[in-house]
Amino acid sequence: MKVSVIVPTYNERDNLEELLERISRAMRDYDYEIIVVDDDSPDRTWEFAQKLSEKYPLRVIRRTDEKGLSSAVIRGFKEASGDVFVVMDADLQHPPEKIPELVKAIEEGADIAIASRYVPGGAVKNWYWYRKLISRGAIMLGRLALPKIRDVKDPVSGFFALRREVVEGIELNPIGFKILMEILIKGRYNKVVEVPFTFGLRKAGESKLTGKTMIKYLKHVYRLMRWEGELDRLIKFTLVGLSGVLVNEGFLWAFVNLLGWNRILANIPATELAILNNFLWNDLWTFKDLRRNPLWKRLLTFHAAALSGALVQWIVYAGLVYLGIHYLIANLIGIVVSFIVRFLVNRHVTWG
Repeated sequence: MKVSVIVPTYNERDNLEELLERISRAMRDYDYEIIVVDDDSPDRTWEFAQKLSEKYPLRVIRRTDEKGLSSAVIRGFKEASGDVFVVMDADLQHPPEKIPELVKAIEEGADIAIASRYVPGGAVKNWYWYRKLISRGAIMLGRLALPKIRDVKDPVSGFFALRREVVEGIELNPIGFKILMEILIKGRYNKVVEVPFTFGLRKAGESKLTGKTMIKYLKHVYRLMRWEGELDRLIKFTLVGLSGVLVNEGFLWAFVNLLGWNRILANIPATELAILNNFLWNDLWTFKDLRRNPLWKRLLTFHAAALSGALVQWIVYAGLVYLGIHYLIANLIGIVVSFIVRFLVNRHVTWG
């Protein structure tokens, strides 16, 4: 198999020669090419790369009208001639010595092989605590919002390999830096393997993680939720929940005013009828394409989700009131958090 190593660059001149030399040593037993896609770097990375192409099997693409890491990777896919694509950064935080392990995983049957920081044996070196928190939070958000990637430990890795067929003919249009997440949602594949690696320190240049990057990531997750239909599912779940409020209120009024039941005790059957209403509509409408578990198990888990949501709501409410938040605001925040918990439990467990 021929391997195409795609390296998007922007102001990476100081790292480039060492990177190419290490790739060359790592890939000496392979038929390979290196494709540098540069966004017209002010430090003239593209110019230096062209000089290095006399020594290495290197092709240089200088982009003057486009910007962005992900679109650079997509351009690399279009230009590559290999059977296997490897994507990596130029800052030497992705060790080229790991490329043969990724390629070997592809040779052994994987469609996508991810260099992962978060599987046993993987690590992140010398990150500040807040950087680790941001990374973990982004991954958690992506895995919860996009169930298709929930078993992937590092879906935002920038270092991975894949068969050409995974992305061939696929329209990729990501925002920001996380091209792998887009591929995992839209690509054609069966098997994903994660290979542990240690994410190292940048040798030269500046980190490109900014607040704007994080906002782009959130937009990207939102767009992928729409593409996957998960946003429509969330809206349906919301509408069903609102219908449950009407059912609860309606039956509570009927039990008290028409049947003369005790106001406290009447709330119990009214709540249960609302839960059954919500289960029925979610089963027939919101999650109809995901009905794999037996009916009794779905119903039991749905009740457990309702109970866990109520418990979370009370804990959030009590905690915020204790901190001095107005009780009505605290209750509203508790309701929102409870709603999110119930949706996630039902999406990943009841109809998971």
